[in-house]
Amino acid sequence: MFRRLLPIFIAFGMFGTACGSSNQLQIDGSAAEINPDACVAGTNREVTIYSGRTENLIEPVLEAFACATGISVQVRWGSSTQLALLIDEEGDRSPADIFLSRSPGPVGFLESKGLLGTINSDILNLVSNENRSTEGRWVGFSGRKRVLVYNIDLVSEAELPTSVFDLTEKKWRSKVAIPATNGSFVDWFTVFRDQYGTDIATKWLDDMVDNEARYYPNNRSIVEATGRGEIEMGLVNHYYNYQEVAVAGDDHRAKNHNLGDNDIGSLLIITAATVLDSSKNPDEANELLAYLLTAPVQSYFTNRTIPARGGHSTKCRVAITHRS
Repeated sequence: MFRRLLPIFIAFGMFGTACGSSNQLQIDGSAAEINPDACVAGTNREVTIYSGRTENLIEPVLEAFACATGISVQVRWGSSTQLALLIDEEGDRSPADIFLSRSPGPVGFLESKGLLGTINSDILNLVSNENRSTEGRWVGFSGRKRVLVYNIDLVSEAELPTSVFDLTEKKWRSKVAIPATNGSFVDWFTVFRDQYGTDIATKWLDDMVDNEARYYPNNRSIVEATGRGEIEMGLVNHYYNYQEVAVAGDDHRAKNHNLGDNDIGSLLIITAATVLDSSKNPDEANELLAYLLTAPVQSYFTNRTIPARGGHSTKCRVAITHRS
């Protein structure tokens, strides 16, 4: 559905039609925290985004960008996979200038199809080598780190494993939880397969099943179960435990454990941004990518993108840029 948020910012859904408008010249809420200044006058410049990032998480950033630059922003929301398939179907007829993906997989798919353009080098250089394409086709702009959450009353710090491969040992039989069908776990396992090969990744998963790993539907349920001592430990995204601590304090009996720095279990799952090779507005697209990597936006991603339980904000994402 088309929905005008500002005179210079328009969002539209997958199959929407136009409706509504506003004469608002200021922004508020999270967008105003990112850009506290008055909005500049609108221009005839525009950029179109296909966003696999959830609307409520990225929309304030796009509002702030539109306010700060006067560039009209149009967004098509959807899952990263669906939008990547749509871009492939549209080819060089796609109206999209930018694709924002929740995980690297859909971006890799588009790169293999030759549909991604080259991002300006000054933007690529804002992030470390491991968080950008060696060919300059994509750049990470935030991330979710995988960790092992554990119950501090049931597992001592000294006995914690150093690798995700250790979790298949007999000492951890029936003591590890995995969110096997959860999107973040699937994203992580996709990278696991890419780095180690399907045979090794599949064997690890089979060994986890043989070791009676316990299934939970999502990250939060694992963190909650670990906190109350229902399970010793589990594989989750880092920010869920912070949220539980923010609500329950010391009553929540779980902590995050970082596996080895080079271990796949400590993977940083990046959210990636690209400019399409068929973009009609490459300058505006690169301007938006640069904005995603500014200090105010990185601070927003780190502190505010996922509301904690009870309405508090917590450090939920990992900043990607070199700067603070």
